[in-house]
Amino acid sequence: MTPSTYTRVVLVQRPKGDITPETFRTEVVPFDLKPQAKQVLVKATYLSLDPTMRMWLNDSRNYMEPVKIGDVMRGSGIGVVTEAGPGSRFKAGDVVDGLIGWREYAVLDDKGLTKVHVPSGVELMDFMGPLGMTGLTAYFGLFDVGKIKAGETLVVSGAAGATGSVVCQLGKRAGAKVIAIAGSKDKCDWLEKDLGVDKAINYKSPTFRKDFISAVGYLDVYFDNVGGEILNLSLTRLKLGARVVLCGGIADYNSKPTGITAYLNLISQRALMQGFLVLDYAKRFAEARQELAKMMQEGSLKRQFHIVEGVERCPEALPLLFSGGNKGKLIVRVADKQPLLSAKL
Repeated sequence: MTPSTYTRVVLVQRPKGDITPETFRTEVVPFDLKPQAKQVLVKATYLSLDPTMRMWLNDSRNYMEPVKIGDVMRGSGIGVVTEAGPGSRFKAGDVVDGLIGWREYAVLDDKGLTKVHVPSGVELMDFMGPLGMTGLTAYFGLFDVGKIKAGETLVVSGAAGATGSVVCQLGKRAGAKVIAIAGSKDKCDWLEKDLGVDKAINYKSPTFRKDFISAVGYLDVYFDNVGGEILNLSLTRLKLGARVVLCGGIADYNSKPTGITAYLNLISQRALMQGFLVLDYAKRFAEARQELAKMMQEGSLKRQFHIVEGVERCPEALPLLFSGGNKGKLIVRVADKQPLLSAKL
């Protein structure tokens, strides 16, 4: 049944620092959506909330254009095709992922969508986590950029997050010693007891620096999700030929970065520091998903979701990524496509 209205969230003003209630506006608008040639009408099922969204709010040069004032907030998601336009390669009932945005319904071009095939032992929601951009980021960042090897020491910041938690598990599977950094005792306990890292350190502890040096010694790979002072500290503990993987900078997204001060260690230790975007590996996504799905089917890749209900709650949920209020992958459930497997949550 076609609804008479639908809900969407649009950008109202660019935040100077933290996201505030004035940043976005939730609108209920008349349903007037109709797909044209090679387009589909998609009903959103799940929407992904990711730290990179904060960068899209700035009117500055980046790997994607800034979201325009008055536009629906950009964001990836999974949805169900309810109507296909002429010449579309999709049909009604197909499950697809792509940049749906913060809305219940969207008309989208075929070229920006991928059909989702859910393997056995996996659920649809996993395409927002381990089989989605966060899991793929972990896979390519660790193996292609970090070039992790058995016996090496891997340090992961933001380790209880969607990407960091997968990096930790992939590192252990590769035979590395894994030191995880998170922001609470609860998260550190989860990382040690459930994910099996060698040591988890609470960066909010007054003895963090001492704890870090004691646990790490010197590192071979630092997988950085936060930037800031933890990046500076890690740069002082590099082994000869170490690799620093720049994945994200949550500590600096809401303010002007203070910069790194320990970079000279990159010279003395002949180390590498490299940023990357998972989109650069699009042609190899199937390869990574196959390996990650195999791990899930074997039960060797654990995942955790932080679920928020309703598209209208996107604006209040997004800041959780920057306050440490989420554990695992943060998603918004707009509508269910299939029952959740509660044991995995």
